[in-house]
Amino acid sequence: MINKKFVAAAFVAAFAASACTTDPYTGERKVSNTAGGAALGALAGAGLGTLAGGNDRRNALIGAGIGALAGAAVGSYMDQQEAQLRADLRGSGVGVTRQGDLIVLNMPSNITFDSDQDAVKPGFYGTLNSVALVLKKYNRTIVDVYGHTDSTGDDNYNLNLSQRRASSVAGYLSGQGVDPRRFAIVGLGETQPIASNASAAGRAQNRRVEIHLAPIT
Repeated sequence: MINKKFVAAAFVAAFAASACTTDPYTGERKVSNTAGGAALGALAGAGLGTLAGGNDRRNALIGAGIGALAGAAVGSYMDQQEAQLRADLRGSGVGVTRQGDLIVLNMPSNITFDSDQDAVKPGFYGTLNSVALVLKKYNRTIVDVYGHTDSTGDDNYNLNLSQRRASSVAGYLSGQGVDPRRFAIVGLGETQPIASNASAAGRAQNRRVEIHLAPIT
């Protein structure tokens, strides 16, 4: 479920991040006027309400000519997407979990970001490039990107950091050509731990970005 309370602030960062691309020779992240303008135009045209709500995003994407899935096609489509993600992300450190018709990618922060930073590590670009290729191939899904932290430090600081990190991941994927109208970006801070914050190992699990892929039906 998207928590709309946190969405609006994250989109400002997402707009800027989606205008970036990667130089194929140097690996440097830079602003692309063409790609950035197209991404920003698509985001602005869709509107915050469209991006925040799954049904609104669905309607916008179907209106853009992306067909919905129905019946047995849903499971088959998500099975194929899951299989390719598992194959392409093997050994990357990214977890792939299936929950019914939902696919969850768990990206631990230690492989995605430097400590207390919101810029994606250059060494993680290749992994995100693989994710982007799958998302472009299987374009009949909406993409929810959630940022999470452990409980160390100030609540508001953690919330803002989680928003920025989710925005960085979504912005990078958008910069690789994934339709930005598919995204919602949410920072949840320390509110949804998956392990105990009482141990270093548990806190490490809680510091993560998750990508949830749901079929357009």
